[in-house]
Amino acid sequence: MGKRYFCDYCDRSFQDNLHNRKKHLNGVQHLRAKRVWYDLFRDAAAILQEEQTKKPCRKFLQTGQCDFGSNCRFSHMTEQDLEKLSAQVQGEQRSKELRQEGADVPPGTIEDWLEKRAKRLSTAQSNSALPEKPVPFQYPLGWPPVQDLPPSLQAPPPGGWPVPPNLQWG
Repeated sequence: MGKRYFCDYCDRSFQDNLHNRKKHLNGVQHLRAKRVWYDLFRDAAAILQEEQTKKPCRKFLQTGQCDFGSNCRFSHMTEQDLEKLSAQVQGEQRSKELRQEGADVPPGTIEDWLEKRAKRLSTAQSNSALPEKPVPFQYPLGWPPVQDLPPSLQAPPPGGWPVPPNLQWG
Protein backbone atom coordinates (compact mmCIF):
# COMPACT_ATOMS: atom_id res chain seq x y z
CA MET A 1 0.00 0.00 0.00
CA GLY A 2 2.97 2.37 0.51
CA LYS A 3 3.60 5.19 2.91
CA ARG A 4 0.84 7.54 3.88
CA TYR A 5 1.11 11.24 4.73
CA PHE A 6 -1.05 12.58 7.54
CA CYS A 7 -1.82 16.30 7.60
CA ASP A 8 -2.39 17.54 11.15
CA TYR A 9 -4.06 20.75 9.96
CA CYS A 10 -6.65 19.00 7.79
CA ASP A 11 -6.89 15.79 9.87
CA ARG A 12 -6.64 13.57 6.80
CA SER A 13 -4.16 11.22 5.23
CA PHE A 14 -3.28 10.30 1.67
CA GLN A 15 -0.69 8.32 -0.25
CA ASP A 16 2.66 10.03 0.17
CA ASN A 17 4.30 10.98 -3.07
CA LEU A 18 5.62 14.28 -4.41
CA HIS A 19 2.61 15.01 -6.62
CA ASN A 20 -0.02 14.31 -3.94
CA ARG A 21 1.83 16.21 -1.24
CA LYS A 22 2.35 19.32 -3.42
CA LYS A 23 -1.26 19.22 -4.53
CA HIS A 24 -2.47 18.98 -0.93
CA LEU A 25 -0.12 21.60 0.54
CA ASN A 26 -1.09 24.13 -2.14
CA GLY A 27 -4.80 23.33 -1.90
CA VAL A 28 -7.35 25.87 -0.67
CA GLN A 29 -8.72 23.59 2.06
CA HIS A 30 -5.25 22.98 3.52
CA LEU A 31 -4.30 26.66 3.40
CA ARG A 32 -7.55 27.61 5.18
CA ALA A 33 -7.10 24.93 7.83
CA LYS A 34 -3.51 26.06 8.38
CA ARG A 35 -4.60 29.69 8.71
CA VAL A 36 -7.32 28.76 11.21
CA TRP A 37 -4.77 26.82 13.28
CA TYR A 38 -2.31 29.70 13.44
CA ASP A 39 -5.09 32.21 14.11
CA LEU A 40 -5.73 30.40 17.39
CA PHE A 41 -2.36 31.65 18.66
CA ARG A 42 -2.51 35.28 17.56
CA ASP A 43 -2.29 37.91 20.25
CA ALA A 44 -5.21 40.16 21.09
CA ALA A 45 -3.57 43.26 19.59
CA ALA A 46 -3.27 41.65 16.15
CA ILE A 47 -6.88 40.42 16.27
CA LEU A 48 -8.13 43.86 17.34
CA GLN A 49 -6.19 45.61 14.59
CA GLU A 50 -7.55 43.25 11.94
CA GLU A 51 -11.14 43.40 13.20
CA GLN A 52 -11.14 47.21 13.35
CA THR A 53 -10.17 47.46 9.68
CA LYS A 54 -13.05 45.19 8.61
CA LYS A 55 -16.60 46.37 8.02
CA PRO A 56 -19.33 44.59 10.03
CA CYS A 57 -20.99 41.58 8.38
CA ARG A 58 -24.63 42.54 7.76
CA LYS A 59 -25.88 38.97 7.56
CA PHE A 60 -24.19 38.06 10.85
CA LEU A 61 -25.61 41.13 12.60
CA GLN A 62 -29.13 40.42 11.30
CA THR A 63 -29.33 36.66 11.81
CA GLY A 64 -26.41 35.77 14.07
CA GLN A 65 -25.05 33.40 11.41
CA CYS A 66 -22.96 33.78 8.29
CA ASP A 67 -22.58 31.27 5.48
CA PHE A 68 -18.88 32.07 5.16
CA GLY A 69 -18.03 31.48 8.84
CA SER A 70 -14.38 32.14 9.67
CA ASN A 71 -13.66 32.76 5.97
CA CYS A 72 -15.89 35.84 5.86
CA ARG A 73 -14.05 39.00 4.87
CA PHE A 74 -16.31 41.08 7.13
CA SER A 75 -16.15 41.32 10.92
CA HIS A 76 -18.38 39.13 13.09
CA MET A 77 -17.56 41.07 16.27
CA THR A 78 -20.09 43.34 17.93
CA GLU A 79 -19.20 46.69 19.49
CA GLN A 80 -19.16 45.02 22.93
CA ASP A 81 -16.75 42.34 21.69
CA LEU A 82 -14.44 45.01 20.28
CA GLU A 83 -14.56 46.95 23.58
CA LYS A 84 -13.68 43.80 25.56
CA LEU A 85 -10.85 43.02 23.16
CA SER A 86 -9.58 46.59 23.40
CA ALA A 87 -9.64 46.40 27.22
CA GLN A 88 -7.73 43.11 27.06
CA VAL A 89 -5.10 44.67 24.78
CA GLN A 90 -4.71 47.64 27.12
CA GLY A 91 -4.34 45.29 30.10
CA GLU A 92 -1.68 43.28 28.30
CA GLN A 93 0.19 46.47 27.39
CA ARG A 94 0.07 47.71 31.00
CA SER A 95 1.38 44.41 32.36
CA LYS A 96 4.13 44.39 29.72
CA GLU A 97 5.15 47.94 30.70
CA LEU A 98 5.19 46.96 34.38
CA ARG A 99 7.44 44.00 33.63
CA GLN A 100 9.83 46.22 31.65
CA GLU A 101 9.99 48.76 34.49
CA GLY A 102 10.83 45.98 36.93
CA ALA A 103 7.74 46.53 39.05
CA ASP A 104 6.37 43.85 41.36
CA VAL A 105 4.77 40.84 39.75
CA PRO A 106 1.09 41.58 39.02
CA PRO A 107 -1.59 39.45 40.76
CA GLY A 108 -2.66 36.21 39.16
CA THR A 109 0.83 34.79 38.74
CA ILE A 110 2.27 31.54 40.03
CA GLU A 111 3.99 33.34 42.91
CA ASP A 112 0.65 34.72 44.06
CA TRP A 113 -0.92 31.27 43.87
CA LEU A 114 1.96 29.71 45.84
CA GLU A 115 1.57 32.31 48.59
CA LYS A 116 -2.16 31.64 48.87
CA ARG A 117 -1.50 27.90 48.94
CA ALA A 118 1.08 28.23 51.71
CA LYS A 119 -1.34 30.33 53.80
CA ARG A 120 -4.15 27.83 53.20
CA LEU A 121 -1.95 24.90 54.21
CA SER A 122 -0.72 26.66 57.35
CA THR A 123 -4.27 27.52 58.45
CA ALA A 124 -5.38 23.97 57.67
CA GLN A 125 -2.64 22.57 59.91
CA SER A 126 -3.50 24.94 62.76
CA ASN A 127 -7.21 24.11 62.43
CA SER A 128 -6.72 20.36 61.99
CA ALA A 129 -9.30 19.61 64.67
CA LEU A 130 -12.01 21.30 62.61
CA PRO A 131 -13.56 19.36 59.70
CA GLU A 132 -12.01 20.51 56.43
CA LYS A 133 -14.24 21.85 53.67
CA PRO A 134 -12.95 20.75 50.24
CA VAL A 135 -11.97 23.60 47.93
CA PRO A 136 -13.75 23.38 44.55
CA PHE A 137 -11.46 22.93 41.57
CA GLN A 138 -10.91 26.09 39.49
CA TYR A 139 -8.88 26.55 36.33
CA PRO A 140 -6.27 29.35 36.36
CA LEU A 141 -7.18 32.67 34.78
CA GLY A 142 -6.20 33.02 31.14
CA TRP A 143 -6.62 29.33 30.27
CA PRO A 144 -8.65 28.39 27.19
CA PRO A 145 -12.20 27.03 27.62
CA VAL A 146 -12.48 23.66 29.36
CA GLN A 147 -13.57 21.80 26.21
CA ASP A 148 -10.41 22.94 24.40
CA LEU A 149 -8.03 21.58 27.03
CA PRO A 150 -6.26 18.25 26.54
CA PRO A 151 -7.48 15.44 28.83
CA SER A 152 -4.35 15.70 30.97
CA LEU A 153 -5.31 19.25 32.00
CA GLN A 154 -9.02 18.67 32.57
CA ALA A 155 -10.40 18.36 36.10
CA PRO A 156 -10.82 14.79 37.35
CA PRO A 157 -14.39 13.49 37.56
CA PRO A 158 -16.07 13.46 40.99
CA GLY A 159 -14.76 10.50 42.93
CA GLY A 160 -11.57 10.29 40.87
CA TRP A 161 -10.66 8.37 37.74
CA PRO A 162 -12.02 4.83 37.40
CA VAL A 163 -9.37 2.14 37.83
CA PRO A 164 -9.83 -0.77 35.42
CA PRO A 165 -9.67 -4.24 36.98
CA ASN A 166 -6.42 -6.21 36.66
CA LEU A 167 -4.42 -3.05 35.97
CA GLN A 168 -0.67 -3.60 36.12
CA TRP A 169 1.88 -0.82 35.83
CA GLY A 170 5.31 -1.36 34.43
